[in-house]
Amino acid sequence: MSAPSAEPPLQPTISLKRALGLFAVTATGVGLILGAGIYVLVGPAAELAGNAVWASFLLAALVAVLTGLSYAELSSMYPRAGASYEYVRHAFGLRAGFVVGWLVTLSLVVSVAAVALGFAGYFADLFQAPATLVAIGLIAAAGLLAFWGIRESAWLAIALTAIEVTGLLVVVAVGLPRLGDVDLLESATGLSGVLQATAFVFFAYVGFENVANLAEEAHQPERNIPRAIVLAVAITSVVYVLVALAAVSLVGWRALGSSDAPLAAAVQVALGERWADTLSVMALGATANTVLFMLIVASRIIYGMANAGSLPPALSRVHRSRRTPWLAVLAVSVGGAAFALAGDIGAVAQLTNFAIIASFVVVNLALVRLRQSQPQTPRPFKLSLTLRGAPVSALLGAGLCAYLLSTIDLPVALLGLGLAAAGFAADEAHRWWEARRARGAAGPP
Repeated sequence: MSAPSAEPPLQPTISLKRALGLFAVTATGVGLILGAGIYVLVGPAAELAGNAVWASFLLAALVAVLTGLSYAELSSMYPRAGASYEYVRHAFGLRAGFVVGWLVTLSLVVSVAAVALGFAGYFADLFQAPATLVAIGLIAAAGLLAFWGIRESAWLAIALTAIEVTGLLVVVAVGLPRLGDVDLLESATGLSGVLQATAFVFFAYVGFENVANLAEEAHQPERNIPRAIVLAVAITSVVYVLVALAAVSLVGWRALGSSDAPLAAAVQVALGERWADTLSVMALGATANTVLFMLIVASRIIYGMANAGSLPPALSRVHRSRRTPWLAVLAVSVGGAAFALAGDIGAVAQLTNFAIIASFVVVNLALVRLRQSQPQTPRPFKLSLTLRGAPVSALLGAGLCAYLLSTIDLPVALLGLGLAAAGFAADEAHRWWEARRARGAAGPP
C-alpha cells in the first residue's frame, strides 16, 4: 500500500472568509492567552513561589516568547488553518503531523468541556442553575456563534476580552501603589519553588499558538499572523507580571494561596466586597470567552487536517453563505458537550498540558528541520540569530518545553502517550480506508 501524498488536495470550492485585520487577530490572540487561567492560577502558583511569583510569570513569558517566535516564522511560511499540524507534516511527514494535530484537537475539545463546566460552577452559585445544563448550553451558544461567522465571533470575543482585561487592570491599579509593602523576593522554597511555579503558570500563556489557525481568515496572513503572535505574547506577558506584582503587594502570598478566588480576594482588601463580586462576574465573561475561542480554533484545526486529506473530506466543508467550516464546528460542539455530560473531568483535562507542551517541542524542532530541508521556501518573517543554521530561539524553546514536559505527572504523561498511539492507529485506519476506496474507484485490474 502506497502512502498518501504529502501535498494537500485542491482547496474546497468555497473558502473561509477573510475578515480579520491585524488588530482583530492580535486582540483574538490576547483573548486566547489571557483566558480564565490568570484568575485562578496566581493562587496555587503563589503557594509554590511565595511573593516571588511574579518572577515565575516572567520566566514563563520567556519560554512563551521563544516558542511564539517559532510559530511566527512558520506561520509566515504556511499561512493555513491547521497550524501545528501543517508545520509538523511539512517537516516530518503526514503521520507525525496527524498525531500532533490529533493530540492538540483532542485537548481543545476536552478543554471546551472543562472550561464550560467551570463557567457553569460560577453561574450556578450566582443563579442556582443545573451546572451540566448550563455547560452544554454555553457550548451550544458558542457553537452557533462560531457557525454564524468569524467576524461576529471575533468581535464578541474582543468585547469579552476588553471586559476581562479591565478586571485585571483593576487589580493592577489598586495593587501597584502598594508595591514594596511586602518582600517581593520572599519564597518559602527558594529558587526551586519559583521554577516549579514557572512550569505551573506556563499554561496561562498557552493560546498564542492558536492565532496561527486563523491564517485563512486573516487579511495578509504572511504579515499579520506573525506580528499578531509576537504582539499578543508581549502584551499578555506585561499584564501577567503586573497582576502578580499587584496581587502579592495587596495580600501577600499566603492569602493568595489559600483563596479559591485569589484576585477577587486581593481586590476585596482594597475596594470592598462589591468590587470582589464584580471581578467574579468578569471571570464569568473570561470563561465564556475561552470556550468560544477554543471551539473556533479546534474547528479550524479539524478543517485544515480534512482539507489536507488526513481526516474525512466532509469535515472541510464550508457553509456557502456563512463561509465557516460548519461540520467541523458541529463536531467540536458535540464532542465538547459529550465530555461535559461526564461532569468532573479534571483529571482528563490535565492532558491538555501534556498535548500542548509536547506539540511545542515538536513545532520548535520542525522549524529547525525546515531550515535545513527547505531553505528556499519564502519566509516573510525570519528569525536572524542562528547556530549552524538553526534559529537559537527554536533550540532554546524546544529544550525549555522539554523541561516543562518532564514536570508533568507520570500517569498523565503515560495517558498522553497512549492517546498519541491511538492517534497513530487512527491515522493508519484512515489510510487503509482511503486506499480501499481508491482501489474500488479504479475498478478490477
